[in-house]
Amino acid sequence: MYSRFFSLVGGLAAILSVSGSFGLSDVHAASRDRDDVFFRSVAGSWKGPGEIVAGKYKGTKFTCDLTGEPLDDKQTGIKLAGTCRVGVFSQPMSAVISQKGGSYEGKFLDGAEGKGLDIISGQVSGDKVVVGINRAKLNGAMVARVSNDNSMNITISVKVADQMIPVIGVTLARDIDQIAVGSIKP
Repeated sequence: MYSRFFSLVGGLAAILSVSGSFGLSDVHAASRDRDDVFFRSVAGSWKGPGEIVAGKYKGTKFTCDLTGEPLDDKQTGIKLAGTCRVGVFSQPMSAVISQKGGSYEGKFLDGAEGKGLDIISGQVSGDKVVVGINRAKLNGAMVARVSNDNSMNITISVKVADQMIPVIGVTLARDIDQIAVGSIKP
């Protein structure tokens, strides 16, 4: 019952991740710099509630706890790991997305051939990223908008006929350590 739910919800994890190689042209370099800034800004720990707003599981509420780590210096992106929980049921989440040419590719969990989703396209624009998702006959999009340094809203929509229907909404807050940190003067 919850595996289909987690396949869709887990797709949101993919929105926080990007890795990849870029062309050598100035346009690609500028795109890489812009995208690198965006994705590095979402690195760290994020927690928050979400809800399925359409479909068979409409009204189901869940919470996610996700952590993203930047990839090495030669790649722009994040490896994401964490969990999403519905009641007592918890599902591991993981994702990697790569920029390839002027678009994106990647997968959530083990991709569409397994229990996850494939990332088939994407674009960064200002404070948001939009990626195309696919699994068998399911096509859709995930939109992640960073409201400020500590808040992000994610919407996952699926294509029904010629219309995109929002099915999942998530509000994440950066999990900031509340312990004061000091330093000792040498």
